Amino acid sequence: MSRIGKLPINLPAGVDINLIGTDITVKGKFGTLENTIPDVLEVEQADGQLVVTVKNQTRQTRSLHGLYRTLINNMVIGVSEQFQKSLVLVGVGYRAAVQGKTLVLNLGYSHPVNIDIPENIAVEVVQNTTINIKSCHKENLGLFAAQVRSWRPPEPYKGKGILYQGEVVLRKAGKSGKK
Repeated sequence: MSRIGKLPINLPAGVDINLIGTDITVKGKFGTLENTIPDVLEVEQADGQLVVTVKNQTRQTRSLHGLYRTLINNMVIGVSEQFQKSLVLVGVGYRAAVQGKTLVLNLGYSHPVNIDIPENIAVEVVQNTTINIKSCHKENLGLFAAQVRSWRPPEPYKGKGILYQGEVVLRKAGKSGKK
């Protein structure tokens, strides 16, 4: 049995869960998320907790057990608290701004970079160099943050680029001059 899969999922106040067949819908103050569970798994709700169980034990079902327990837990956390990632722009002249539903980045190119913000994601720019991204859907949040970061990943010589909050870039020495 999966160690992660057998852990119960605690339901905070204000979170509603609807189980209809293999479909699960989680509603909270930050949104609604839906997912489909494989037929080999069962989800039971009892006194403020969800328990994911497996119908038959095979290698495949044991791996799905832990995966879907984690996915459902992320759905519950997302609609009750929201997930957040922070990106930091490091470099001279690197700036960010939100204009409507577009994130505008000045990253040293000859033109500004415009990135459309998806519907379920909220973007906030602090002091022109810190981008706070919030969403109830963890996967979409990570994909959007990676998409923004892909425009200028950190480089190892000067440490410039778009970094995740708290990320450390391993620096290289570079060329040494003539002696």
